[in-house]
Amino acid sequence: MPLVYDKISTRDAFGNALLKMAEKYDNIYAIAADTTKSMGYSPLENKFPDKVVNVGIAEQNMALVAAGAATCGAKSIIATYAPFASMRILEQIRTFIAYPNLDVKIISGLGGLSGGIEGVTHQGLEDVSIMRSIPNMIVVIPADASSTEVIAEKIISHKGPVYLRIGRGPVPKVFDDNYSFEIGKANIIKEDGKDASIICNGVAVARVLQAQKFLEIEGYSVRIIEMPCVKPIDEDIIIKAAKETNLIITVEENSIIGGLGSAVCEVVCEKHPTKVVRIGLDDAYAESGPHDELLDKYNLSVNNIAMIIMHSIISSKDSF
Repeated sequence: MPLVYDKISTRDAFGNALLKMAEKYDNIYAIAADTTKSMGYSPLENKFPDKVVNVGIAEQNMALVAAGAATCGAKSIIATYAPFASMRILEQIRTFIAYPNLDVKIISGLGGLSGGIEGVTHQGLEDVSIMRSIPNMIVVIPADASSTEVIAEKIISHKGPVYLRIGRGPVPKVFDDNYSFEIGKANIIKEDGKDASIICNGVAVARVLQAQKFLEIEGYSVRIIEMPCVKPIDEDIIIKAAKETNLIITVEENSIIGGLGSAVCEVVCEKHPTKVVRIGLDDAYAESGPHDELLDKYNLSVNNIAMIIMHSIISSKDSF
């Protein structure tokens, strides 16, 4: 069954949510680093131009302006590309936003390999790992446009710093308008699996669902859990999966070092020791290319995901 792609990108979906929330909250201000068009600010800028501030290509200034506005009661939104959002302004985020626990939302575009042809400088492969280490920071990764709109509304309503990672172009559609999101909670997409639990987020969710169809044909039954909130992570659902399936496979569009897989390992290591297999980008840089082709090359093809899950199940059963 072919994948159906969203009609809009996650950036556009975020922009729709931002405008909706600006109509609800008078104190929203969106600060950009020459990224108003590329990060979805256009709907807000067209209707409420006084709520958008463009500081130019000066990401560190953008972060500090947002922090200053937040100290005066604003709900500050900043948006740039993932490497800049997680590294270029890291000191400003850590010391001037997260440390005082200010109401600033960091919207990170071109997450994962979605930077595509822009190459390594614009691909965010380490950002989740970095942001997980910052106290007071919530880290969220939507799977598609529908979930992005719901999540964006929820995190903007939340008071405190949040890192929202979105992509570039349209991605496969996973959820509909009934999508539900709560900070710190996972969503069970398929509950009846007994051979393994697959925990995934972002664009990996659609690929896991495709891989599951192959696994089902081969006679394997897997539980599928979407984990949009990497921090705080849903420990209860992870422990339940560990107890009931004895094998967890994580799938993410991030380095396997420090991301979703590491977060899950930390939980089961302390609470219920269980074998965890991590699927993501190895400890390496990628290259320029179309997003889908890069995903296929760097461990996230549907076939590779299915093969790793199947071999992990077989290996787990053989070990008993």
